[in-house]
Amino acid sequence: MEVGAQIKKYRSNMGISQEELAEKVYVSRQTVSNWETGKNYPDIHSVLLLSSVFNVSLDQLMKGDVKIMKNEIKETEIKKFNKIGGIYAVFLILTVITFVPFIAFMDWYGLIPWIGVYAIALYFAFKADKVKKENHLSTYKEIVAFTEGRRLDEIEEQQEIGKRPYQAVMYMLGSAAIAFIVVYLMAKLFSL
Repeated sequence: MEVGAQIKKYRSNMGISQEELAEKVYVSRQTVSNWETGKNYPDIHSVLLLSSVFNVSLDQLMKGDVKIMKNEIKETEIKKFNKIGGIYAVFLILTVITFVPFIAFMDWYGLIPWIGVYAIALYFAFKADKVKKENHLSTYKEIVAFTEGRRLDEIEEQQEIGKRPYQAVMYMLGSAAIAFIVVYLMAKLFSL
C-alpha cells in the first residue's frame, strides 16, 4: 500500500506533524496515522485535499495504489453479489415450496406469511439486479465470469450481448414452468 508511504513522505517533506496534517484535511490524527501505516485508505474527498495540501497530482500521490484499490473494490462487489444471490435463492425456493403448505395448514390466512416470504425474495431480487446493473451483467456467462473475478473478452462479450433478449424470455418461461410444476405437485401432495 504505497499511498501511506506517499502521505508520510510528503508530510515529512513539508515538516508538519500528523496532527497538523489532520487539521488541514479535516480528519483526526489517528486517521492520518492509519493512512500512513496502511491500515486503511483515505476517501476520495481526503485524497483530493491531500493532493492540494501537498501540491502534487493525484497520480503522484496514489502511485500504484489505484490498481490495488480497484481489486479491493471488485472483491467487495463479488462478495456482496454472492451474498445477495445466496439469500435470494433461499427465499425464492421458500416462496415456491411454502405456498401450498401455508394454504393447507392455515387456509387462506396462510397467504399472509407467504406474502412476507415473497416480499423478502423480491427485495433481494432487486438488490441483486442493482449489483448486476452496476457491473453491466446480463447473461449467465457474464455473471459467472464476474463471480470468478474476471471479465469476458470482446468476442465473448459481443456474443453475450446478442443473447440478452432471448435469455430474458427463456428465464421468464423457465421460471414460470418450474413454479407451476412445483405448485401443482405440492397441491396434489396435499390434495387441495
